[in-house]
Amino acid sequence: MLDINLIREHPDVVRKAMKDRQMDASPVDAILQLDEKRRSRLNEVEKLKAERNAVSKEISQLKDASAKKSKIEAMRLVGDQINALDKEVAEVETQLNALTATIPNIPDARTPYGKDDSENIVLRTIGEPKEFDFQPKPHWDLGPALGIIDFERGTKITGSRFYVLSGAGARLQRALIAYMLDLHIRQGYTEKYLPFMVKTETVFGAGQLPKFADNLYKDHEEDLYFVPTAEVPLTGLHMGEILDEASLPRFYTAYTPCFRREKMSAGRDVRGIKRGHQFDKVEMYIYCKPEESDKWLEKLRENAEETCVNLGLTHRVKQLCTGDIGFGATMTYDIEVWAPGCGEWLEVSSVSNDTDFQGRRANIKYRDEKGKTRFVHTLNGSGLGLPRTLIAVMENYQQADGSIVVPDALRPWMGGVDVIH
Repeated sequence: MLDINLIREHPDVVRKAMKDRQMDASPVDAILQLDEKRRSRLNEVEKLKAERNAVSKEISQLKDASAKKSKIEAMRLVGDQINALDKEVAEVETQLNALTATIPNIPDARTPYGKDDSENIVLRTIGEPKEFDFQPKPHWDLGPALGIIDFERGTKITGSRFYVLSGAGARLQRALIAYMLDLHIRQGYTEKYLPFMVKTETVFGAGQLPKFADNLYKDHEEDLYFVPTAEVPLTGLHMGEILDEASLPRFYTAYTPCFRREKMSAGRDVRGIKRGHQFDKVEMYIYCKPEESDKWLEKLRENAEETCVNLGLTHRVKQLCTGDIGFGATMTYDIEVWAPGCGEWLEVSSVSNDTDFQGRRANIKYRDEKGKTRFVHTLNGSGLGLPRTLIAVMENYQQADGSIVVPDALRPWMGGVDVIH
């Protein structure tokens, strides 16, 4: 959430940021009007309360019963005015907070302007796409042929966009998760096992509400949300806390299943297991001081890239433009891996600096050496997301006979299975 002082004092900066994001900037004007109304009513309340306090002192010193009664009656009317204004202020504040919560973070000056994802910038490509002496198959053909992906039973159990991983396929997925977590621990992160359901306040603090309400699965009876990403409960870990400066930065990693309601039409873009309502992901998350967040953004990117390199996957790094950057992010790198069977680049990680946006929403602060409390900066990055990483492994390590070689990095978790037949 943006500081109301920033919106009040630099509304043109906020308007420009929203327009650069291809968003309607009119809410800024509505916020300014509500803010002015709130401050005006607060000023009235303060004057009336000051008047009531002054008169109360007079009343205590009056000896004339009639005069005292008259002033008490007058102050009762003032009290009614104060109550009415307090109620109005509360209503205006509710409207103001709700509207302010819809304003996204301001993109970093280094984030390039662009209308949509077609204008994202490819910064570099690491490795060359693997060459085959046969026509590589897509995972939606490889998996069923090997008996490791079952689309029909996934649909039977739940519906479209669901599938079952079986045998070596399930184990390969589990190996990827274990490999990523162990790698991130070596990179300096502390592993967390988190709840897969969270409160409304937690989802709001992470910036998922109200903007993404339609994409979230919710238990309405318990008022709990299924996590759309581990970023949400990792933000919630320190919600409402004041951290010690000496404890920063804090590096966390976690695996969670992720649940997202997405409108997906049939077609190549969603064929196979590339997109679904349920998927697994390993997340990296950092809490830090404001002056260090740029540095830790590069660490997140490097750590996500190392995951790809160790798996032997050709990947590229893109910088997202203003029209594609996330709601809470100021600057984002996407990491994509090459999938030769699909014949396309698949995004497996988004690495973002959210600056103090989540810190404000979730009220997470730290106390600096001068005793002043400041909002922390938070950063997040997939390390990596599944099942697209699984797709890339299957398609890049396939052989002419339809078998799949298990990458060296994953073999410690495969129970002696080096090749999936």
